[in-house]
Amino acid sequence: MQHIEQYQKDFLNYLESFAIDREPKNLYQPINYILKLGGKRLRPVLTLMTTEVFGVKAETSMDAALSIEVFHNFSLVHDDIMDDAPLRRGQKTVHKKWDLNTGILSGDAMLILAYQLFENYEPNTFQALAKLFSKTAIEVCEGQQYDIDFETRNDVTISEYLKMIEYKTAVLVGAAMKMGAIVAKASVEDQNAIYDFGRYLGIAFQLQDDYLDAFGNPESFGKQVGGDILENKKTYLVLKTLELGSPNEQSRLLQIMSSNLVTNDEKVSSVKELFNNSGASEANQNAVKGYASRAFKVLEALNVSEDKKQLLRLFGEQLMNRRV
Repeated sequence: MQHIEQYQKDFLNYLESFAIDREPKNLYQPINYILKLGGKRLRPVLTLMTTEVFGVKAETSMDAALSIEVFHNFSLVHDDIMDDAPLRRGQKTVHKKWDLNTGILSGDAMLILAYQLFENYEPNTFQALAKLFSKTAIEVCEGQQYDIDFETRNDVTISEYLKMIEYKTAVLVGAAMKMGAIVAKASVEDQNAIYDFGRYLGIAFQLQDDYLDAFGNPESFGKQVGGDILENKKTYLVLKTLELGSPNEQSRLLQIMSSNLVTNDEKVSSVKELFNNSGASEANQNAVKGYASRAFKVLEALNVSEDKKQLLRLFGEQLMNRRV
């Protein structure tokens, strides 16, 4: 097996060859643009790595890895439209660089292109990949809708929030790994186990992301710290503060979230203090550890060598201990 950096390098080389140079240019140029904007390429790397975990060369799953990355970026194009976001990874979003209709249409085309990449596999593999992809794609849409619904609800529960991040984020991580296992023709039991490993890791990843949004270093985190607080997002930290905090802390949090009389800096610092004092910060990090532990537990049943299990553990630990 290779180092993560080598998988990233190999994938980026393959991505370069995917650049679409055909008419109409205003349909395909935005696709090339968003795919070249960078990012960690976490999901395609997981697909390639999983293929090698099951003893098959990573290059055989390159089209499946590319499909996952194209789908992920399709979801970002449409997310940015829904949020009317001006920037993505420090550059203009597709609908701002072109226009709204182009953003919608190019996003639609990306979803179709993601499916087309499976046509490069033999029929049984194609069918298994397409079936998993369809299930995952609809769950991602459901997760996005839950997220939208939560903006106008004041009764969101922690279990509902966890379901939302599972569908919006974690199922795609699980699917990325299962696709690698499908291409490698691993047993159904191993395919399902590696999916659960990725899914649990994805939930832990998102909870850690929520924590870093509040408490991360702005220079290394890569985006505005406290962004979720300023947007009044009902994150695990907020919901846990409302569950664990004293009546005074609960009412104070609700008051700050609904007030327009405090500055952004005051709002962020006050809410972070409530997160810490209520025990929500500690509960969030315990939840991260809990889901990571579930992921590592799944590895025990995986039918691969111990050194490969250890590599997956190390990868998971790096993901959980990140500061960016």
